[in-house]
Amino acid sequence: MPPSVATCRCGSSHQPTSTPVVEGDSASDTLTNGAAIVRTVVAVAVVAAGGMWWLMHPRPATPPTVRTVTPSPKPAAPSESLVKPGVPAAQPSALTVALPASPPPMAPESAGPSELDAPSPASLEDLVGRASPAVVTVETPSGRGSGFFVSPDTIVTNVHVVTSSSSVSIRRPDGSTTIARVDVQSAPFDIAVLRVSSPIADQPTLPMGSAANARVGQEVVAIGTPLGFLQNTVSRGIVSALRDVDGATMIQTDAAINPGNSGGPLLDRTGRVIGVIKSGYNGRNGLSFAVAIDHVRSILDGKAAAPAPTAGTSAYRAISPAVASPTDQRRDDAAKVFDQTIAQLSRRADILDTRWRSFRKNCYDGRIAGSFDREWYALWDQRAMQGAVAPGCGAYFGEFRQMADAIRDAVIAADEAARRADVYPGTRRDVLRHWRLDGWSK
Repeated sequence: MPPSVATCRCGSSHQPTSTPVVEGDSASDTLTNGAAIVRTVVAVAVVAAGGMWWLMHPRPATPPTVRTVTPSPKPAAPSESLVKPGVPAAQPSALTVALPASPPPMAPESAGPSELDAPSPASLEDLVGRASPAVVTVETPSGRGSGFFVSPDTIVTNVHVVTSSSSVSIRRPDGSTTIARVDVQSAPFDIAVLRVSSPIADQPTLPMGSAANARVGQEVVAIGTPLGFLQNTVSRGIVSALRDVDGATMIQTDAAINPGNSGGPLLDRTGRVIGVIKSGYNGRNGLSFAVAIDHVRSILDGKAAAPAPTAGTSAYRAISPAVASPTDQRRDDAAKVFDQTIAQLSRRADILDTRWRSFRKNCYDGRIAGSFDREWYALWDQRAMQGAVAPGCGAYFGEFRQMADAIRDAVIAADEAARRADVYPGTRRDVLRHWRLDGWSK
């Protein structure tokens, strides 16, 4: 197409210069518009995502706490010294910073005020570890039992453990031994107090509690020397009952108690002694007793061992003798045999009583000096029979004398057997008096 001719207002005509057209301008505009659309879509997506996150993570309803932070005039910490080189640091000024409020700390749901304030008992392992060094074996010529230190020079045990001994041997858990004298005995409560001749300054001891604080069902621990050689054996059980027995407070427990445990401590879960192991029923597991430690406290204070307060009492009286060591058990068995033997001999002596009366009436003329439980005991006292046997009664008198000698010899033999079996002299004497067979001179 021929170029158009332009006419000037001055009347001359000329060909105008065309402006060059650059190819691709339309495409550039299209790309520019597409990029703008993409940015718009991305922005909308970001805003939508932010809105969703905001809905899923709502801000706490608690209004923000406003804290005023005043920078310290001291040199800035490393995190505060990141200032661009050449740019002077800003002067300290008060800044107002909005910080979200921290939620208040939450208390444990299961712990009430009483649980938080009450001291928790020690673990059983820790309790035994602390108590065992204070528990000892008490050795006497007749047997072994247990005891425990309440002070470096004072040991508590049972009267039936020390028996009639004036001093005993003490064996500590480490195997060392020492001598202790029997200082105080209270037979009604079966409590004996020993004093060590050479105390150790750092000797572990056991604190004394009170039976008044004992509760039926609470856990208790017994430590002692069962069978006389298993030193520091530990058993545990519960307080089964509290008994008032002839003025003594007894703690009944189902903890395993065996011969040799007598005199050992019965501990509560805080490690305090609440009783001194005393007795049980032979062949009856889970039925044992301990004397309340309150009686021991009274004796140590030089007071009469008054009954301890208990949570409950009963008229229970059928407690058997104290659990015995093997030696004590043999002694008890021998005492029973001795009593049975003397009882049989007493019945034979009763028959002689009748014959003696007949002899006195028909064959003896004179007086008998002295007083005898059975008058025919005068046979063994040359000064007693001051009369004469009638003629013709010699054979009868000889036969009677043989029967009396046989009874006397049998009594002497039975008494010697009981002595060798360590039956106490007082026990033997009481048996002979009961059966009226102790009135002759040997």
